[in-house]
Amino acid sequence: MSAELRTRALDGAELSARALIPGHDLIWIVLDTLRYDVARDLLAAGRIPFLASLLPKGWEERHTPGNFTYAAHQAFFAGFLPTPLGPGPHSRLFAARFPGSETTADTTCVFDAPDLVGGLAAQGYRTICIGGVGFFNQLSPLGRVLPGLFSESHWREDLGVTAPGSTRAQVELATELLGQSSPEERVFLFMNVSALHQPNRHYLPGADEDNVESHAAALEYVDSQLEPLFRAVQARGQALCVVCADHGTAYGEDGLHGHRHNHPVVTTVPYAEFVLEAQRTS
Repeated sequence: MSAELRTRALDGAELSARALIPGHDLIWIVLDTLRYDVARDLLAAGRIPFLASLLPKGWEERHTPGNFTYAAHQAFFAGFLPTPLGPGPHSRLFAARFPGSETTADTTCVFDAPDLVGGLAAQGYRTICIGGVGFFNQLSPLGRVLPGLFSESHWREDLGVTAPGSTRAQVELATELLGQSSPEERVFLFMNVSALHQPNRHYLPGADEDNVESHAAALEYVDSQLEPLFRAVQARGQALCVVCADHGTAYGEDGLHGHRHNHPVVTTVPYAEFVLEAQRTS
């Protein structure tokens, strides 16, 4: 039996990115388009067992800074991750140095760069982007903006939204790239998981259109593919991990479809942050 993946959650205390960077790898997985209600319900029903093993406290319900991929990721890389519910201000994990910021705290990792990727590169991190949806495909000037922040950017058709095996291919590539770095080299690995984005009907046998059920089936597929990635991360040592959605999507709620509008199913996203402990040696 494989060794247990051990995570350290917040347990009521703030996680200090300032204390963890640059000593830890940073692994950031964006489950593109994942709705909070679907993520919550599948976790409760035991349908995403691997993610459940990483998230002993479950998903946190948060608000996204953008209602589609490009807007959300531009905010993410500037340090504006999904925001906790309830009264603020809410301190941030990461922040570009910005006079007058009310959400930069003693626990915040502050970087002297316009984006987190450049800030980590300046601290010696190998920065890797594994793309998924179209804003990462590098097939146009717009599709090169976000991946262009990274020293290494990867996209192929089998990683994209039309490939039923996209998450498996993304994980295989990620584990290969992690294996190229020595344990002493710090890595920032960012992966935009494309499987949940439309079209996702191919994950639900018999479905002829995308719907909430095929969206849920896509999340089950993603869950079934992620373990080798986190095993590879754990083998390198401790890592700060963020797993979240960038936005949700509508399947007919109030007559709305898709995203780029501010319906609650779009603006409410699942979020988790934790430290993955190093692999124990016997």
